[in-house]
Amino acid sequence: MDATSLPHSRPQTGFDIFCRVIDNYGDIGVCWRLARQLAQRSSDFRVRLWVDDLASFARIEPAIQANPTTVQKAQGVEVYSWEQSEQANLLPLDVVIEAFACELPVGYRSKLKAEQQHWINLEYLSAETWVEDCHGLPSPQANGVAKYFFFPGFTPRTGGLLREPSLLAQRDAWRSDPNGRTALLQGLGVPAAWIAGVRDQGWQQCYAFCYPHAPLQSIVDAYQAQARPTLILAAPGAPATRQAGNQVVRFDCPYVDQQAFDRLLWSSDLNLIRGEDSFVRAIWAARPFLWHIYPQQEQIHLEKLHAWLALQPCTPEAAELMLSWNKGEAKAVNSRLQALLQAPQWQNWQASATRFSEEQAGQHDLVMQLLQLVQRSQ
Repeated sequence: MDATSLPHSRPQTGFDIFCRVIDNYGDIGVCWRLARQLAQRSSDFRVRLWVDDLASFARIEPAIQANPTTVQKAQGVEVYSWEQSEQANLLPLDVVIEAFACELPVGYRSKLKAEQQHWINLEYLSAETWVEDCHGLPSPQANGVAKYFFFPGFTPRTGGLLREPSLLAQRDAWRSDPNGRTALLQGLGVPAAWIAGVRDQGWQQCYAFCYPHAPLQSIVDAYQAQARPTLILAAPGAPATRQAGNQVVRFDCPYVDQQAFDRLLWSSDLNLIRGEDSFVRAIWAARPFLWHIYPQQEQIHLEKLHAWLALQPCTPEAAELMLSWNKGEAKAVNSRLQALLQAPQWQNWQASATRFSEEQAGQHDLVMQLLQLVQRSQ
């Protein structure tokens, strides 16, 4: 089934996506990719994205203004501030997506009608087995509209992962151009001598997009012990690190849009990523990575990590490193990464990352499954 098989007899065929920004860039990152992909699937679709924090949005999408005076439009998507949802002249479109249980604005929710709207709660990504039983289930609401629960995931019984149809081909084409990474680093402002080290002298490259409490110094120390120099590209928000020698150099990157973000992941030897959006993009990069999960009370996030580690094929040594990274065990991170950077462990980690990426690409992507759910619920 493709996007054009959806019925167009309903008034104002399209999608309203509501997003409250909790994790700075993870929530809006997912919603922005989803909105763009829906708009690209069919020119008949109208896509509106409602966001409560346009300032965070503007950091990853230069076309967005943090304090607009009018409705904005970017890449085929209409962008509204959360407050604009209460305007009386804006009626709901026929598919309403409530991202991450953000709860629809009261005034907007009162306009929903059972015979006109599909209401979908887009949940957080999880590898836990119980989501397979809950994915796609309806929950009747007081206003008579059924809310369907949509769980992204890694198995055929879940909603899949966000992936543009040509993403992996774009990745491989970009990697095949030896000038791609050089141009990317130059655009970021990386010193020419460091770019030359990566391009001509075999330096390693590590991209660090992690929470401020991450034990990033332990990563620096592990690279410091290696024979090959390393360039660490630190995203905004990454913790400070001290200079311990001349084998590791750090460059603090500016904010980048999502295309540049993907290319940073594609070109780095090791990616340190956080949250949900960058986690999925690291999977498509098919490179070794450490996932820094959004911390939750009572260590619930570690249960989610264990569920994912049980599902994907990384080596036991990489799994132990991932656990130490999320527990903040600096000494263990240092020693385990040093071991993993050596052959053949590094090659095994790389191979497992490639294999998992290919396995996930063999399943239907999230947008396709979302469209299928809408069709089934007619």
